[in-house]
Amino acid sequence: MSLVASDETRFPPITRRLRLGFVGGGRGALIGQVHAMGARLSNRWQAVAGALSSDPEIALASGRDWLLERVYTDYDEMAQREAALADGIEAVVISTPNWTHKNIAEAFLKKGIDVICDKPLTTMVEDALELVRLQRDTGLIVGVTYPYTSHAMVRQARELVLAGELGRVRQIHVEYMQDWATEPDDPNFKGARWRRDPQRMGRASATNDIGTHAFHLAHFVTGLEMVECRAEFHVCGAPKAMEDTAFVQTRYEGGVPGTLWVTQAAPGNYCGLRIRVYGDKAGLEWDQEKPEFLRFNRLNQPETVFVRGHGAGMVTQAERLITLPRGHPEALSDAWANLYTEFAIAIEARRNGKSVPAGLLNYPSVADGARGVKFVDACADSHEAGSVWRDCKLVI
Repeated sequence: MSLVASDETRFPPITRRLRLGFVGGGRGALIGQVHAMGARLSNRWQAVAGALSSDPEIALASGRDWLLERVYTDYDEMAQREAALADGIEAVVISTPNWTHKNIAEAFLKKGIDVICDKPLTTMVEDALELVRLQRDTGLIVGVTYPYTSHAMVRQARELVLAGELGRVRQIHVEYMQDWATEPDDPNFKGARWRRDPQRMGRASATNDIGTHAFHLAHFVTGLEMVECRAEFHVCGAPKAMEDTAFVQTRYEGGVPGTLWVTQAAPGNYCGLRIRVYGDKAGLEWDQEKPEFLRFNRLNQPETVFVRGHGAGMVTQAERLITLPRGHPEALSDAWANLYTEFAIAIEARRNGKSVPAGLLNYPSVADGARGVKFVDACADSHEAGSVWRDCKLVI
């Protein structure tokens, strides 16, 4: 059994750290800190500039905390100045509230700066499609941060499905359960306030917040596109203006049925993202809270449990994302690092005019982000129409 990656499974070696900027992520903003952690852990980025808050005082203080070389209080100014510098940023991370993503991404793309955007890409399908068109026109990289698909065992699951090990896929079930919305929102939690505001959040709350992760995971693992959905929105926790729970029936290409369930009001659940895929030969199950393990069961055969590590049945696409031997746990922070590694390789190759070998990278693209926005819109359409079936396939 191998304890280390072979040369064939490694990513290309680092040649230099790319210069990275941040919009959002200042003091008190957890997701920005998570982005920064993933970038640092990948060892392929150096954060040099940022507009870390819309509050000038927080922006300046956060910039000092992060030891940034250049600190801005306005993202437009940042985009213009960085584009004019010989040593300006080569990519920008957008970790601001959902409704701001489109305008910020547009500002940097128009200045020739690659974009790494938090999910959901936008709050409206029209805005998402505009970013798809702008990415195509500029040829720049626009990545969307769905980090869960950068776990090694998710890549293992995907390759098993695509290799036909499950046979014909017959059903797909995905869920994401949390419990933080069971009680009334903490008045000091700014994120809760805007997540309940349809003027800023869009047409859905929990479906937008975590449902997009479940949607992307199902598509990524199976390679099948969701074509229809039927949704019911509910408030199962403390009273609030928007849903904290959604029950969604799904239908994928080829008539494959499934379910997608998300809730932020299930006591005792923390970050319960799980997927189950069943075919006519076998089934698999993966649980984000136990990311090292992938259950794989052939019909009428003993159960197989793949354990993250080198060798022992791991495929190349999964091994490439593994840093430590078995028994030394890797978790979400490592998945974020994997995601930022793939972004770095893609952006460096684009900037150097080089191509990336086929199959080397599988990061979420702007098109993946746009499909997630369409899914949320279709769920809202379905719920508002009395939970009828709605088309959720996005033509890009």
